[in-house]
Amino acid sequence: MLALGSTARHGAADPGAAFAFGLLVVVGELARWGAGGDREAAPLGTAGALAYALLGQDAGQPTQHGVLQVVAVTVAGTLVGCVPHVARGDGPSLDHMARRVLTVGFAAVCFQPLYNRGEVEEWFGHGSRYALLVVGLLALTALCDAVLAAAMAHARTRWPFGPLLRDELRAMLGIGSAVCATGAVMALAVAVAGLWALPVISLPLLLTQLAFRRYSAVRATYRQTIASLARATEIAGYTPHGHAHRVAALSRSVGRELGLSEPDLTVLEYAALMHDIGQLSLLDPVARGATANLTPAQQRRIALLGGAVVRQTGVDAQVAVVVERQADPYREQPLAARIVRTANAYEEMAREEGPQGPLAALERLRLGTGRDYQPEVVEALARVVVERGLSLGSAG
Repeated sequence: MLALGSTARHGAADPGAAFAFGLLVVVGELARWGAGGDREAAPLGTAGALAYALLGQDAGQPTQHGVLQVVAVTVAGTLVGCVPHVARGDGPSLDHMARRVLTVGFAAVCFQPLYNRGEVEEWFGHGSRYALLVVGLLALTALCDAVLAAAMAHARTRWPFGPLLRDELRAMLGIGSAVCATGAVMALAVAVAGLWALPVISLPLLLTQLAFRRYSAVRATYRQTIASLARATEIAGYTPHGHAHRVAALSRSVGRELGLSEPDLTVLEYAALMHDIGQLSLLDPVARGATANLTPAQQRRIALLGGAVVRQTGVDAQVAVVVERQADPYREQPLAARIVRTANAYEEMAREEGPQGPLAALERLRLGTGRDYQPEVVEALARVVVERGLSLGSAG
């Protein structure tokens, strides 16, 4: 509000540049898509806003805009561009918009005061050192954005901060690096060639965004295919309705609690969805699909057959390993297999025990930590169930 009010009162410095970059933010926001979670959904708009924050010259002429005008242009462009999305009911969240404004404001605070006082020109000139300054500030801004995104996710979910930050930093290697590179090239190109450089520089990022969007669609289809395969045991009458999805949701929450990274969580989720696929080899279904009550030899046979089936589907080999190892003694299992085994046993036990099922199931799991279940996994499961209030019915 301060930035918008100040810019409206005093007028925009270099109105042509303000309009051009504001229009670029609008176009970027119009081209946004749901990338999932807190991932950047409007890369062109973000790149344009960052370029404006680090813009020192326009076709060789020094610019006069400051931090407040950068924030005002970013906010105004974002608000205008998100109107059609809001009308359709899929507008950006306030958290997402606030994070973008804070990130762009951080970049502007690092650059604009120094540039307007002439210190950037005095220290770095206009050559390669100036370009390195712009790239370095963008890298620092990207780090700030990753920390901010992880902090917001931690405050919202209470998941461990370290793994969340690691996931955000890893995500920067994808579309995030393209955003930073485009922002740097925009700021440097406009300084030399003027505002006509903006549409030329924007085209590669738009093409990258299109490719990334298609990749996201393929991944979504891939997950839907796995989820459909997981329902085969339900359709055949081997497991209760929704069992695989409840175990997958619970396993992912426990994995988050234990600090697994996003790629490991994906493997864990896929393995949990397909953990019962080996039951299709049985002549007679297990009562209520409760494999936790079978003998170790029977559990291992089902797990090995399930792993063989998973390998034939073309799914990541790591998923097959988790499915195969879920029936081994926990000291011999990878962590993902320990989580799947514990989450599956909890879901089955809680279903059998009636209204007191969750607490009774946790007690039985704690009694089985000598051989069957890792104590740390059981306690993480207990925190997910009790502290976050995930009942058996809501885990899916």
